Amino acid sequence: MTKYGLRAQVIAYTILPTIFIGGILAGYFSFHRYQQANELLINRAINIAEPLAIASEYGMQDETRTILRRLIGTTHRKNSPIIKSIAIFTANNDLFVISNYHRDYKQLRLSDDKPIPDLPQVTFLDKTIVIHTPIIDETNFLEYQLSFDQPRKIIGYVALEINRDEVELLLYRDAAVSLLVVLLGILGSLYLAFKQAKRITAPISEMASVVEKISLGRLNSRVEGEYTGEISLLQRGINEMAVAMSKHHEEMQDSIDLATSELRETLDQMEVQNIELDITRKEAQQAASVKSEFLANMSHELRTPLNGVIGFARQLLKTQMTNNQVDYLQTIERSAGNLLNIINDILDFSKLEAGKLDLEHIPFDIRECIDETMHLLAQSAHEKNIELSMIVGTDVPQELVGDSMRLQQILTNLIGNAIKFTEQGNIEVQIQRIEKEDTHKNNNIGLKFIISDTGIGISENQQKQLFEAFGQADSSITRQYGGTGLGLVITQKLVHEMKGTIDLVSTPNIGSTFWFTIEVEKNTRTPLISLPLERLSGRVVLAYESNEYAVRSCAQLLNHWNTDVTITETELQWTKALNQRYDSIVIGHSNNTNIRPLLNRIEQAKPHTDNIIVLLNSSDPSVYEQLMDTGITHCLSKPINHKNFANALVSNETTPSRLQISLPLQRKNINVMAVDDNQANLKLISAMLTDRVNRVTTCKNGQEAVEHAKQVPFDIIFMDIQMPVLDGVSACAQIKKDSLNQESPIIAVTAHVLPGEKEQFLQKGMDDCLAKPIDEQALQAIINKWAPNAKILEVLPTTNIANHPVKKIETSNNKSFDWSLALKQSAGKADLAKEMLLMLLNEFNDIRDIANKVMLNEVANEQLTQVIHKFHGGCSYSGVPKLKNIAGLIEKELKLGVSAELLEPELLELLDELDNVEEEAQDYLS
Repeated sequence: MTKYGLRAQVIAYTILPTIFIGGILAGYFSFHRYQQANELLINRAINIAEPLAIASEYGMQDETRTILRRLIGTTHRKNSPIIKSIAIFTANNDLFVISNYHRDYKQLRLSDDKPIPDLPQVTFLDKTIVIHTPIIDETNFLEYQLSFDQPRKIIGYVALEINRDEVELLLYRDAAVSLLVVLLGILGSLYLAFKQAKRITAPISEMASVVEKISLGRLNSRVEGEYTGEISLLQRGINEMAVAMSKHHEEMQDSIDLATSELRETLDQMEVQNIELDITRKEAQQAASVKSEFLANMSHELRTPLNGVIGFARQLLKTQMTNNQVDYLQTIERSAGNLLNIINDILDFSKLEAGKLDLEHIPFDIRECIDETMHLLAQSAHEKNIELSMIVGTDVPQELVGDSMRLQQILTNLIGNAIKFTEQGNIEVQIQRIEKEDTHKNNNIGLKFIISDTGIGISENQQKQLFEAFGQADSSITRQYGGTGLGLVITQKLVHEMKGTIDLVSTPNIGSTFWFTIEVEKNTRTPLISLPLERLSGRVVLAYESNEYAVRSCAQLLNHWNTDVTITETELQWTKALNQRYDSIVIGHSNNTNIRPLLNRIEQAKPHTDNIIVLLNSSDPSVYEQLMDTGITHCLSKPINHKNFANALVSNETTPSRLQISLPLQRKNINVMAVDDNQANLKLISAMLTDRVNRVTTCKNGQEAVEHAKQVPFDIIFMDIQMPVLDGVSACAQIKKDSLNQESPIIAVTAHVLPGEKEQFLQKGMDDCLAKPIDEQALQAIINKWAPNAKILEVLPTTNIANHPVKKIETSNNKSFDWSLALKQSAGKADLAKEMLLMLLNEFNDIRDIANKVMLNEVANEQLTQVIHKFHGGCSYSGVPKLKNIAGLIEKELKLGVSAELLEPELLELLDELDNVEEEAQDYLS
């Protein structure tokens, strides 16, 4: 009741008891009165029925109906207000006589299955009551024995039906009287309640009004009137409070006046200080602006020549030099690289301190991201003969959304430090999925990265200053190992930007374990399966690895792929396992300074498999060549790259090629659509298809293909994968969902058909895959496969390059332009080869322009990646192998996350090669 006012509470507490008690009493007395009236009516009926039964004995014995009819008729008339009918039945339950016939008289009869009661019996019907009273033969009463054990003879019974109307009328009257009494009580209570509420609430309302006036500052307000009891005490308290507040207000006003005068003096002093502070602030802002401008200019001025030094040192290393010159150049390159890393650290630290570092939000493959980082750091680990291994949890999603470049920066820093401070032993990287609160609400997941090493370790006192800028655990470390001391500070700030934490556990001379957590978004699209999982499942594999960390990494991958793997770690286990044939045998070797034991195991494994895979803790090409000469199938570098390892495990499968025989050139009556964003690629495939099909429709991007597919049915659709506006996979999904070509085969045309990647495209809705550069026989085979029953319009002889007269010019492998290769790539059509060459040459100016802008830092990585990707595809069909290789190298570096400004040497080489191609191509275009 606290939320209601005092008036409402007084009224409620007054009325509710009256209603409750009055209602209970009225109900009780009405029900009790009804019960009494009902019992009285039944007793009265029994008092009528029993004498009537006694008087009916002789009439029943003599079967004199006239006397009985008069008897019951007289009884009915005398008690007509309550009696509805009187009937006499024989012992056989037959009606003997009745006072009046009516349609319900049969309800007076007892049921045939019930005996006649010895005593009066009361039966309640809907609106009446029936009394059944036995008629007993008393003629031989004197002959009965003194004990009354002998049963009495019943010769019939009297059925008396009485009305309950009088009782119900009485009930209604009493209920109405009770309700009236209760209402009168409620009205009286209401009157008293309102009167009492007014007597209590009126003075309280007045007092509340006075308090409100006092709160508004009218301190001279007082509660007037004469009151008694508690209200009088309340009145006195409010008035005293008002007097006290008035006095306090006067004292406070005096204090305010005094403080105001003092404040005026203070403000005058502060105004002078503010002017001085404003001048100081402007000077500080100007200094900070100069500092930022200097830092930006310094970074550009330092990074540009350093990139030039590094790039041209790499180019110079490709030339013929003495060993000393090579050593000097390598030293220059390493020194410049170290200096560039220091500059990058300082710039990243400055961005993080200023809050100007923005994280990207793009999809990436977590395993490929880590593999790239490990591959870049593996060389340093191999040089120190350190075992570098990695374990990725099976519950870690493949496709994520975040900033992969910054994640690689964190891992590079931590793993690089582990390699730097570890002289021998092992370094293990673990990636686990963790459950964080509220991450499931926005499709986010938590990942935990653990980097453990067996290095020099860090004491507890040194750990406290580990994450301080320009500081390291020990001042001597900078001299011994190098570095700015900013790496862990930048790493910590990047981890915090990714909504994570970082910490470590370390013991001196035993090792350290760094771990950090980040929050990333799970990619909503279904990931492409880039591994041949179906072919890996069930393959019988034997693996030997003596290092416990490498064993865990290798075993985790093989078990995750559901291979039937046998792991051996000792020489005895290895010898016992060589007792059967295996699909693949994996041999891991950690000591790259002594490969004699490895060569012995290779010889032991040869009789037991056709696929020997060596995992070597080295990046030395000479060692690779030496091992490949022994007859092994694959030699892979540690740490294990999961894609290379998976493809190596299935590489010895014998799959019959469908292009082993030359297929005739058949032109079929089918309608085909080709989609490609590269004009040269589109021109080539269109020319090839024109010789083989009746009609060819071309589109520049996936969106155009979707629009055409809604209007025209096609027998086959050739779809490029990487395109602007709408990529090939998305276009395929839309065509399959809503178009006239839901059942038409869609062929993925891509330059990246590696083992296992064909399954990706099939999983995404593609029906088949065709590799670039397009082979004529492969194209013909695809058409025959997906349009086997199409009508053949004509069969043409196989294209022969020699049939096309061309200007014969000697070519060399060192030439920038190879006409024979261009002719081969254009299906032997000289006119098409020249046209595609001209199209490629027309792009050179755009490439020169964007390359120059890149070197001036005017183009973003994404734009350069798109342009180079398209240009690389055009180089694949124009007989320019050297230009194609350079463009492919630049595209690969960009996809690996290398900044465009670091590719200046490669871009300069690209510009030189453009000039070479233009010069050599003129002889063929004239």
